[in-house]
Amino acid sequence: MIKVPFNLLNSKRLQRGLIFLLILAGVVFFTINAYVTLSSRQFISSADKIPEADAILVLGAYVFPDGTLSNMLNDRLITGHELYTLGKAPKILVSGDHGQKSYDEVNAMKAFMINGGVSGQDVFMDHAGFSTYESIYRARDIFQIKKVIIVTQEYHLKRAVFIARELGLKAYGVAADRHDYGPVMYKYRLREMLARNKDFFLAKIIKPQPTFLGDTIPVYGDGRATDDKY
Repeated sequence: MIKVPFNLLNSKRLQRGLIFLLILAGVVFFTINAYVTLSSRQFISSADKIPEADAILVLGAYVFPDGTLSNMLNDRLITGHELYTLGKAPKILVSGDHGQKSYDEVNAMKAFMINGGVSGQDVFMDHAGFSTYESIYRARDIFQIKKVIIVTQEYHLKRAVFIARELGLKAYGVAADRHDYGPVMYKYRLREMLARNKDFFLAKIIKPQPTFLGDTIPVYGDGRATDDKY
């Protein structure tokens, strides 16, 4: 009778256990990704069909050092402006990263809207929208928005609407895909799958406060209350 060394048996059990855990993690990962995507899809529509809301929330994206908007951000702002022009909401909230003096998404976004003929009173800036989750949390708690139209690219929009709905907002979404953004989208879509899993737990279970809160600035007031340049 051949005796199998005890440590070899343990090694095989360990390998099988690790394989099982990897498979389970993969199933959980893709299940959460599908859940976030499918649960928000029904609330996304075209600009002309979307319901009216308290405000249009345009999520920030990269601004170049010279102040030039990235293609993604430019398309989000065009879409937000279109919704405002259609009368879908009386106010616009632009939310992005302005955590340092040397980098400022939100003033560039507000400048775009003002140059497009929107009154400064109707454009609010959230200077501490450091992530999608934080932008939406602050839209609810700082800017007192209850019903919102979120604008970003389609790959990102499903997660944003999911977060907003989990945080109690009546949220809808309009996709801002006006260009082919090139091969970089493969990286963005992969990263988005990871972000959906992270924000599933943040928005549905943990619900942490954002980096900064503060006094309320109701969106039905004057957007110039958020100005630091204009």
